[in-house]
Amino acid sequence: MKTGQMSDSILIALLITFSGGLQDAYTYFGRDHVFANAQTGNIVLLGAQMLDGNIQAMMRYLMPVLCFACGVFIAEQIQARYRNSRRIHWRQMILLIEIFSLTLSAFLPSQMNSAANSLVSFSCAMQVQSFRKTDGYPYASTMCIGNLRSGMDAFSRWTRTKDPQALNGFLHYLLVITVFLIGAVTGYGLIPHFGMYTILVSSALLSIAGLFLLCN
Repeated sequence: MKTGQMSDSILIALLITFSGGLQDAYTYFGRDHVFANAQTGNIVLLGAQMLDGNIQAMMRYLMPVLCFACGVFIAEQIQARYRNSRRIHWRQMILLIEIFSLTLSAFLPSQMNSAANSLVSFSCAMQVQSFRKTDGYPYASTMCIGNLRSGMDAFSRWTRTKDPQALNGFLHYLLVITVFLIGAVTGYGLIPHFGMYTILVSSALLSIAGLFLLCN
């Protein structure tokens, strides 16, 4: 199950997945305990703040959810409009927007955590919408639950059938989850030293991914 597109390669998947893990650690540990990627967590916390009647806290969790939704919408619009563009690949356009959004968030002070988290959530949404497969296997580069489900599904099939493709799928998902974890650990470890500028590591990784796409 392999494709000829660099955007679907395991190399690109690992670069942006590492970035995805770092982004989640960055917003949660460095930006007021908000999830950049796992909007389920934000929605649960939003509901709790609604019950408590805490309007300010509600907005802290609502804005990333809305920006994530906008990111998906805009990424789909870009794909539809520029799918056949020969001057620049539409996924490169997505990466450029992501890099700009993440870099901007690095220079926002802690008083603007809500805006910074919204920018990261917007970037995450564009990424997960635009990069959906690695070597033919559907995956998510900014969250783990789908990858965990798919990986265990493949592992279960392998234990029953000994199908090597099922085992290969399981190993793909295991690798992606592991790299996400390493990205999150890296983000957590860098925050005490570099603070808000930690997210620039994600910008650098996405820049490298964009260069690989450019060379393809």
